[in-house]
Amino acid sequence: MRDQGNEPFVVRANGEIDLDTAPSLRRALVAALESHREVVLDLSEVTFMDCAGLGALVRARNQADRSGRRLVLHGAGRRVVRLLKLTGLHRRLAVEP
Repeated sequence: MRDQGNEPFVVRANGEIDLDTAPSLRRALVAALESHREVVLDLSEVTFMDCAGLGALVRARNQADRSGRRLVLHGAGRRVVRLLKLTGLHRRLAVEP
């Protein structure tokens, strides 16, 4: 991956983000944040997320903070937004409609 200047790089997730799938999401976000100034995680096709998914998001956000990059969550459905609010992570993560 090469830095595309000011254009955000989009990582698309779908289905369930859980103990089985969170590691691959984490790897995709790590790779994207190493090469791009802004990464948008498209969650519009995510139907479920558990604590492993939240952990992947927090680790990616921490990496973005350390490297001066930006991580934005886009298109999160009601269930994911509810989970972010219940855990207070909606205050820490940039969430866009």
